[in-house]
Amino acid sequence: MLALGLVAWLLSVDRKRIPWRVVLWGTGLQLVFAVFILKTPAGAVLFDWLNTGVVALLGYTVDGARFIFGNLVYNNVPVGTGSPDPASGFTPIPGQVANTGAFFAFNVLPTIIFFSSLMTVLYHLGVMQLVVKGVAWVMQRTMRTSGAETLSAAGNIFVGQTEAPLLIKPFVERMTRSELMAVMTGGFATVAGGVMAAYVGMLLAFFPDIAGHLMAASVMSAPAALVIAKLMHPEDGEPETAGTLELDVERPDVNAIDAAARGAGEGLFLALNVGAMLLAFVALVALVDGLLGLAGGWVGMPDLQLQTILGWALAPVAWIMGVPWHDATTVGALFGMKTALNEFIAYLQLSSLLGEGTSLSPRSVVIAVYGLSGFANFSS
Repeated sequence: MLALGLVAWLLSVDRKRIPWRVVLWGTGLQLVFAVFILKTPAGAVLFDWLNTGVVALLGYTVDGARFIFGNLVYNNVPVGTGSPDPASGFTPIPGQVANTGAFFAFNVLPTIIFFSSLMTVLYHLGVMQLVVKGVAWVMQRTMRTSGAETLSAAGNIFVGQTEAPLLIKPFVERMTRSELMAVMTGGFATVAGGVMAAYVGMLLAFFPDIAGHLMAASVMSAPAALVIAKLMHPEDGEPETAGTLELDVERPDVNAIDAAARGAGEGLFLALNVGAMLLAFVALVALVDGLLGLAGGWVGMPDLQLQTILGWALAPVAWIMGVPWHDATTVGALFGMKTALNEFIAYLQLSSLLGEGTSLSPRSVVIAVYGLSGFANFSS
């Protein structure tokens, strides 16, 4: 944390104006939340409740997906013998299942649609506004940031980098450069609720507590984003919303059903976009790996891959973040994939590594989960 803060300080546009109250309180809020979640009985109960709640919601997603896609939702369709005559029945072969190859398309992507619809309904009912304003109130009272940038940072915990600024739409055009920096940094530091649920779906089989950790990462990233933003671009103007906390969200929907339908449509667009992006990027990475292997063969390195190069380059970053050195190149490669491509590819790669039984310490896996959480990549 200190090393990353030092980098931000070195890149600051005006070190003399850095608001150290924001830096100290923002860092303190992260530490307090981490200690509360990881070291106290009440925090453990909250962590377990959040994890259980998200997993339960994923189960409801499966119900909807199963209605549309049937057995394609599962990757454990039984294999057996039967007869064209339905009366003869079906005899499964013990221990054998069909690899439908459709788990991601028909299980993970529908999660985005469901969570998008759910979040839209909660915003229509005013539930999320209360949660966002509560989180923003805590950050503003301690860090003394402006109301607009604080609300945007709090909103980013639950929605994406394009939706969160809509919470402060009336103020955006009159925000200072420092506030705009904070809004953009907050968008890159967190992930939307819909895609976060998709990450849970990818990793749940290998990491049962993944939902709680991803929620914690998103909450901790809100004050962290304000810290980095204010280190790099301290306030040099007069924010219009200094000392205020006004939240006025447009409600374009007639009722909750209308909101659910609109959210489902937006989620479908996002799911299709994610699916197309993953198809293209995974194929492009395979192409680059093939070219690197061909070039590497000329110098005695036929197994050279993009992941190997990224691992070498970012291993020190992973080590600084607390990853043991023997895992640093593997986690560094994941960080490289997240930055050069996007976090979806990186989480997909982490899921593959865990599924293949790759030797990663529990500490390394947890740090990777937290480090990969966020939209900070070139494609975003």
